[in-house]
Amino acid sequence: MPRQEELMPYAREVIDVPVSEEMSESFLAYSLSVITSRAIPDVRDGLKPVQRRILFAMHSMGIRPDSPHRKSARVVGETMGRYHPHGDQAIYDALVRMGWDFARAITLIDPHGNFGTLDDPPAASRYTECRLTEAAMEMIGEIGEDTVDFRPTYDGDGEEPEYLPGKLPNLLVNGTSGIAVGMATNMPSHNLAEIYEAIKLCMKKRRPKPTIDELMAVVPGPDFASGGIIIDDDLREAYQTGRGSFRVRALCEIGAVTARKQGITVTELPFMVGPEAVVRKIQDAVNSGKINGITDVKNLGDRKNPVHLVVECKTGVNPNAILAELYRLTPLEVSFGINNVALVDGVPTTLGLADMCNHYIEHRLDVVSRRTRYRLRRAQERLHIVEGLLIALDNIDEVVAIIRSSQDTPQARERLMESFDLSEIQATTILEMPLRRLTALETQKLIDEQAELLARIDGYEKLLGSEQRRRTLVLKELEEMVGLYGHERRTLILGADEVEEFVFADDPVALEIGDDPCVLTLSSTGLM
Repeated sequence: MPRQEELMPYAREVIDVPVSEEMSESFLAYSLSVITSRAIPDVRDGLKPVQRRILFAMHSMGIRPDSPHRKSARVVGETMGRYHPHGDQAIYDALVRMGWDFARAITLIDPHGNFGTLDDPPAASRYTECRLTEAAMEMIGEIGEDTVDFRPTYDGDGEEPEYLPGKLPNLLVNGTSGIAVGMATNMPSHNLAEIYEAIKLCMKKRRPKPTIDELMAVVPGPDFASGGIIIDDDLREAYQTGRGSFRVRALCEIGAVTARKQGITVTELPFMVGPEAVVRKIQDAVNSGKINGITDVKNLGDRKNPVHLVVECKTGVNPNAILAELYRLTPLEVSFGINNVALVDGVPTTLGLADMCNHYIEHRLDVVSRRTRYRLRRAQERLHIVEGLLIALDNIDEVVAIIRSSQDTPQARERLMESFDLSEIQATTILEMPLRRLTALETQKLIDEQAELLARIDGYEKLLGSEQRRRTLVLKELEEMVGLYGHERRTLILGADEVEEFVFADDPVALEIGDDPCVLTLSSTGLM
């Protein structure tokens, strides 16, 4: 009896391929997909594909700042079904993060419900609601004016934008983080007003280009939504090359926490560090004996002041030495590694501060040019129709006679085109014109509209003909956003030489308060 393999051959020909070669090719395709389609943001809008698809889906659904909040589950389902077939939980996580005001300098999602904290996860998507913020509309609002390129969706049933118009410099202002295959990105957030000054400097000083020192004079460093203190170990190198690191410390105050005890009050934490995590780390350090001199640690935060930690010290212990130990052993001080990797024309590229500013400028100049050409085309089309209507109104008696004597609409259209040298669209508009347009008031409205269209067309043509005008417009629009969304710097920046370093508490003397001159008062009753 023949074997099963002989009856049902697997293939006409079997080609032996080394496992190393097959793994190399397959892994390369997988890594390319992760890098370009998931983890690394586009330099133009600063968004990863899932973030872009969420915003586009919400815009298409009409979930905008002036509309009611909608269930997050609806947004997740629409995004997954039409644009991003990678799982609902990943989409919801990305949506939630765009609504965290403690993680983003300018949020793109307006949350409603329990969106979670750094210590607690958000509620399920069926319980929360969301809508776009005004800032998100700045990112996507011009998309209907032929400002960006579109590509087919994963199933070919629709189209999605390759990038957003991005009037807001999202990559610079909000930063991002992501882990791909063989590479990662980690960009800090910045102050919008400072980024505006840096972009302004890059636009106005093109020869010679601004130096890194000139840029850092207006952008001294990152600005986190959570505040804190940045210790400038070598920010200059990071901003010049796109790679570097710095330390972020909590904002702490040493003083009396009770009537008799000194302690440490923490009001701001490093970026993406939750208060409960800090409390646990301090308790672990105390219980394990790594830190001596702490009697209690409390989290007194509430909705108004989410960060308010109080660390009580033992009597006779130096709080400065305790704080030095806390910086060393707990997340009250963390290191932030800058790795500015973004997709430039689909290629992962490490970018310095000047590079990111220039890419934003190039992107916005392209968007303004495409938007202006679109508006010019629409204005010319409308002017063409208005001119046809004015011709008809100037010859209304003859127009009516032609229409009445025609057997059908196509014949009337042809005769109007021949009699008044009209285009087909002009003749069709005249045939569809309601009788109320025959009044003198309507005629004057058309004359006024014609003058307005001519002025707009002239302005569009001048804008397209002058790069300097376009640059001025880009800068003006960015300045308007500073007025709408700008805020004071939240994060303090100190040089490494400005930071007061304390002796670590493993020296027993450091924990004790030294002998200082004092005055003792003895009352008549013998009380000191």
